[in-house]
Amino acid sequence: RLSSSSHACALTGAVSYPALPALGPREGQDEHTSFGLCRPPAPSVPESVLKKSKRAEKWESEKAAKTAADAKDAAAKTAEAAKRAEGYAAGYAAEAKELVSMKRAARAKGTFYVEPEPKLLFVMRLRGINGMHPKSRHIMKVLRLLQIHNGVFMKVNKATMNNLVKVDPYIMYGYPNLKSVRDLVYKRGFGKVGGSRVPLTDNSIIEKALSEKTKGAVICIEDIVNQLYTCGPYFKEVSKFLWPFKMNNPVGGFSRIRNHFVEGGDCGNREEYVNDLIRRML
Repeated sequence: RLSSSSHACALTGAVSYPALPALGPREGQDEHTSFGLCRPPAPSVPESVLKKSKRAEKWESEKAAKTAADAKDAAAKTAEAAKRAEGYAAGYAAEAKELVSMKRAARAKGTFYVEPEPKLLFVMRLRGINGMHPKSRHIMKVLRLLQIHNGVFMKVNKATMNNLVKVDPYIMYGYPNLKSVRDLVYKRGFGKVGGSRVPLTDNSIIEKALSEKTKGAVICIEDIVNQLYTCGPYFKEVSKFLWPFKMNNPVGGFSRIRNHFVEGGDCGNREEYVNDLIRRML
């Protein structure tokens, strides 16, 4: 009697063969190389990818080197600015001490000591253009006092005083001390960079704008304060770099801006009393 498989083969005419045993890989071969099969080759990296990775590594190394150099340069500049500030502070202290000793010596001899005339002025505009003569308006433009409560530093000389007298009813001015100059620069200081009003938040702004013009004499904010207060050799460059100060309304208000200071008003020369007004307008 035929089995079912032999019967199916007899019907179809096909020859059946016995099943062969499964062969495993030979000794020393794995499943990929058995039966004449080869391992597939490892994928190759494109040349463009290699170039890109090398270029990225080069840029990263250059960036790291530049960052380290910039940090070292910034630390050196910070140390130089601190050294200059200490020197200026020592000079201011020695000057104040000398003034006290001169006054005491004069008092001991029964006389009095006459202080040197001030060299620095702070000028601020009080009124607008209503009823102003065209010549006075031109003088205000030359002084850079284009808005109410705009203030600028100026040297005391004959030309300056002649101009201030002509516009006396529209401005107030006086002789600021070191604290007033420092407060104005630190709290209200803006520079003119490319025609724009830029706050002085970093010494690098000052260095880029004034280092070349002043031959390295002004590289930080304390240099600006020193040049203004002492009317140094680069006073013109520093004052032109500074944007006119925009002051607030004074705490407590003005008394009478149309009257002169000696008459109980606000306009005109306030001399050293300008420092109190600056405090109230910061």
